[in-house]
Amino acid sequence: MSITLKINGETREVSADADTPLLWVIRDELNLTGTKFGCGVASCGACTVHINGQPQRSCVTPVSAVGEQEVTTIDVIDTPQARAVQTAWQELDVVQCGYCQSGQIMSAAGLLSSNAKPSDEDIDSYMAGNACRCATYHRIRAAIHRASDILEG
Repeated sequence: MSITLKINGETREVSADADTPLLWVIRDELNLTGTKFGCGVASCGACTVHINGQPQRSCVTPVSAVGEQEVTTIDVIDTPQARAVQTAWQELDVVQCGYCQSGQIMSAAGLLSSNAKPSDEDIDSYMAGNACRCATYHRIRAAIHRASDILEG
């Protein structure tokens, strides 16, 4: 079936069954490989994208549920929060293996969009659904605080 998506600022036609996970449409149909497959059950966060500016797990989101909503992937995210997060990630050397980082960054940008000055508890709670095999959680938390400071100016 033909489905129209608003993705990364463009309207795209894809051929997919209605129940196909958005992740597979993003990766296999649109060749946007920044969004990763991790678990397939929304437990790890590697597949996180923004739908209308809110972090969502694309591995369990049927493409038919997206409708007219705007999907943004790590490939093009360019909000002030995302830029601050990416800068902080580099400054603090957050990345180790890097596999989870697209999802971590998308979630962190979402957090800072809704809470510009999160506490440690806010960060831990919001980011709890993002798994890091390398256990860089302390660097992720520090980078989110740093991104918050960057946004403050």
